[in-house]
Amino acid sequence: MLHFTASLPFDRRLAIVDTRGSLAHVEMLADRRIITRDEAEKIIDGLKEIRAEVEQEQFPYDLDFEDIHMNIEKRLIEKIGPLGGKLHTGRSRNDQVALDTHLYMKDEIKALELLLKQLQETLLHLAERFEGVLIPGYTHLQRAQPVLFSHHLLAYFWMLQRDRERLEGVLKRADLMPLGAGALAGTGFDIDRQQVAEKLGFSGLYENSIDAVSDRDYIIEFLSFASILMMHLSRLCEELINWSSAEFGFIELDDAYTTGSSMMPQKKNPDLAELARGKTGRVYGSLFAILTVMKGLPLAYNKDMQEDKEGFFDTVDTLKGLLPLLAEMLDTVTLNHDCLKEAVDDDYLCATDLADYLVKNGLSFRDAHHVVGNLIAYCRKEEKRLRELDPDTRGRFHPALAGEISFLLDPAQVVEARRSRGGTAPSAVREQMKLAWKEMG
Repeated sequence: MLHFTASLPFDRRLAIVDTRGSLAHVEMLADRRIITRDEAEKIIDGLKEIRAEVEQEQFPYDLDFEDIHMNIEKRLIEKIGPLGGKLHTGRSRNDQVALDTHLYMKDEIKALELLLKQLQETLLHLAERFEGVLIPGYTHLQRAQPVLFSHHLLAYFWMLQRDRERLEGVLKRADLMPLGAGALAGTGFDIDRQQVAEKLGFSGLYENSIDAVSDRDYIIEFLSFASILMMHLSRLCEELINWSSAEFGFIELDDAYTTGSSMMPQKKNPDLAELARGKTGRVYGSLFAILTVMKGLPLAYNKDMQEDKEGFFDTVDTLKGLLPLLAEMLDTVTLNHDCLKEAVDDDYLCATDLADYLVKNGLSFRDAHHVVGNLIAYCRKEEKRLRELDPDTRGRFHPALAGEISFLLDPAQVVEARRSRGGTAPSAVREQMKLAWKEMG
């Protein structure tokens, strides 16, 4: 029963924030004269010794004491005697564990925000490095229109920017201090919650003691953010996997981020990208697990809520491990320019511009779309490219097509024409880059 119910194997990582919260709590107890100043000093000295033991990996964890909070209290009593039991005056493990997870999350959000920003900067540097390079843009994984490679990369930059903004929102709602809620009803001691909140760097308090110990929406919101982020990273990695395959051949990944096959010596497997794609399911699982745990719980605290931590901790570890590696891998990507040039040299990619040209010559877009569709069907049947058709043949589909249209079949000029804000023209992408760098601060 003890082994099944104990949380110490995973909540021991909260040891440092637990001592931080306890130090603020005991100082408040002394200031409110709930304990004496001399008692507080002895408790503070003991807690600092315990913190040092944890930092030096010398703390004697004991599974018989179930969780990190009881382990620290037990160790404090070993150091300073029964006085250590006064540390728990005016609080419960319910509000204590809520405080610890809030403090831990705030610290990790700050670390993750920096890693996300570094990944965004890597994308920006990559976009600058490959400025002017054309690639086929796709819909339905079918070649659609030519775009700048930089423009494609910047799409992921803006996705990650929204992820970073979501993370800021998570931080805002994690920045509430639950300590002082007690088990669920508050405490009869004359405590000062605001003092503890300010000491610990919280911007606000939970205003309802039951709410403070009953909900884990801040963890759910963090895992929601993480799931959306992993979805974006998985899509990016899927494209890296496709682009590095022989079928595309657009890019090459550095050997440091790929592996060979145990049987086939020619293989270069994109393992990091594949694992990023795979670990997305792991993060989704953590989100659905805590949602399922919380969905039917009556107020206030229930032991089910102990299940809030493992998926949360695992997701933090996954993101902190993955984000810097992805940035490193992207920074080493090289382009196969010959293969890209061949892929873009497909004048069917310019079909939309032919339709737009007919619209400018008086057709409705729907009629123009039909004309160009018939023209492309003819080319495919005859196994010819658009630029191989003579003016008379083109003119059979519409008189305007019999004129000089070579500029409409040049991918570079097609890209150049997309100058609207957010478009793929070099000038528009340069403006987009300026805005992106501005977001980086």
